[in-house]
Amino acid sequence: CAGCGETPYAKLVTQLFGDRMMIANATGCSSIWGASAPSTPYCTNQQGKGPSWANSLFEDNAEYGYGMAVANRKIREKIKLAMEEFLELNLDTDLNEHFRAWLEGMEDAKASKAAAGMIIPRLDAKFDNERANELLNTIKELKDYLIKKSVWIFGGDGWAYDIGFGGLDHVLASGENVNVLVFDTEVYSNTGGQSSKSTPTAAVAKFAASGKKIRKKDLGMIAATYGYVYVAQIALGANMNQALKAIKEAESYDGPSLIIAYAPCINHGIKTGMGTSIRQEKLAVETGYWHLYRFDPRLKEEGKNPFVLDSKEPTKPFREFLDSEVRYTSLKLTFPEEAEILYKAAEEAAKDRLEIYKKMARD
Repeated sequence: CAGCGETPYAKLVTQLFGDRMMIANATGCSSIWGASAPSTPYCTNQQGKGPSWANSLFEDNAEYGYGMAVANRKIREKIKLAMEEFLELNLDTDLNEHFRAWLEGMEDAKASKAAAGMIIPRLDAKFDNERANELLNTIKELKDYLIKKSVWIFGGDGWAYDIGFGGLDHVLASGENVNVLVFDTEVYSNTGGQSSKSTPTAAVAKFAASGKKIRKKDLGMIAATYGYVYVAQIALGANMNQALKAIKEAESYDGPSLIIAYAPCINHGIKTGMGTSIRQEKLAVETGYWHLYRFDPRLKEEGKNPFVLDSKEPTKPFREFLDSEVRYTSLKLTFPEEAEILYKAAEEAAKDRLEIYKKMARD
């Protein structure tokens, strides 16, 4: 859809890490705009490098991405063993220096990229030592894995909060170095706008025609309870610097990370039109409807509070946001008695959530 809130996040992430990205994409909107055959929005840079992308089933995408990460780690361990054995042969070659540089920086993107640039042109070298040639052949076969990969798992809230949650929880709990990006539209966008566990109180959606009666699930805080998962909530239109910082921190964290990105959707019925979706993200934060934060386990190791609340106190009335979208205002027309009760409940839920975040930021 024109003005889709999801695509800017994917664009930003690929601009940062696209030349070494592997993407496991859950079925949903992001797999439709991500691979509507015969076209694709993903592309390569001047060196011909770009994201590798694959789509899995709706329910097992986290496990699919986890498999990519584990396979990648095992392949790189094989390269490591080959290089270490080659060094033990004590041959007179400058490959020794470059292998040592790679071994030292194999988990660092820049260092592994620099070392790979020196190693790859020399992999056709031939030595009198037969074992050395075998080891070089092994490394040559696996040369695409010399540069540290950035493994990403993409999906919507229907996948992350609901149908794929069991798998997502398992993967986050595994401790594997994967990055999860959730495009949170607060509704099953791709299948017709059904209510999900991400749908907030009072929102009208399919299966919640008289407004959602219960609160939105706090996926981020569930993940944060593990203590070793990097978690962030972002909204590009509200604070671009915070979004950029969270994405870079998540990717650099050696462990599982979860980024929940607020994404306006055509199902929301934004009254000013989808051309203002980025502005709508700003309004969501200004009214206290959506909160920005980062939970970085590395800060705890430094003796600091791992939870940082990036949102400020709301500067606009909460109702201003509700009044700006048809998914909320339509409730007044169809169920006027229910509407006021649910609007108050939605505001209370948002305030309660903010108070919890403020307490975490203090304590």
